[in-house]
Amino acid sequence: MRRIYLKYFDSAVDFSGEDPYRYYHICCQDILFCMKTIPFQRDSGKNQVMVDCTGDKVSVYSTCAYCRHCRGIRVGNRVAPTPQVRALTDLRQRGAADEVMMEAALMFNTLVRDGSAVECDDDKNEGYMRLY
Repeated sequence: MRRIYLKYFDSAVDFSGEDPYRYYHICCQDILFCMKTIPFQRDSGKNQVMVDCTGDKVSVYSTCAYCRHCRGIRVGNRVAPTPQVRALTDLRQRGAADEVMMEAALMFNTLVRDGSAVECDDDKNEGYMRLY
């Protein structure tokens, strides 16, 4: 099976059990094209960003940020991975402090401010599932 290598930032995460290259994801072509792209619906008067999730409108800041299905934010032509997943991995491996989780949440909010859509891998329409 043909592999596609996507490079994000300068992180080294071993996703598929292969040699740890400096790539965030090493994924098959099937996984790459099965994610949903859900566009943002912005309400500038209330300073809210909403998306349609299983028929309901939910807030990106409070729901998608802590959902297990969220894979990243589309900023322009690029998909930035969710910072909370990276911080959670650091927390499990190195015992990082709570400040790391707060910085990840702030980075997610910055990505949402600059982004246009959320990448979601909820193919079964299960809806929100807690990340931690």
